[in-house]
Amino acid sequence: QVHLQESGGGLVQAGGSLRLSCTASGRTGDGVAMGWFRQAPGKEREFVSSISFSGFETFYADSVKGRFLISRDNAKNKDVVFLQMNSLKPEDTAVYYCAAEGPRGWGPKLVAGYEYWGQGTQVTVSS
Repeated sequence: QVHLQESGGGLVQAGGSLRLSCTASGRTGDGVAMGWFRQAPGKEREFVSSISFSGFETFYADSVKGRFLISRDNAKNKDVVFLQMNSLKPEDTAVYYCAAEGPRGWGPKLVAGYEYWGQGTQVTVSS
């Protein structure tokens, strides 16, 4: 079992920045691939960004490329993923969820590609 805890959401004006963090605990072994998804009211959950357990592979949705940066800290006994969000737009407003792969493997851009999910953190971008 892997437990995920997000932090860093909030209210920001358009053009501003926020940094989300997600800490994984539990049975992460040598590290787990992790990702960020978001869900706006009335919309389906959508992929934002993901990173392999090594950090060598990263993926981004077209809508956030060039504005968001995913990274991770794999120090001993620590599995933390960050999402630096710059040049935020009102359309980035959503609940952001952290996700981690499970024993069945990883699908970098798919909701079904993750086993574990955090509770979500609200990001609101005002115009």
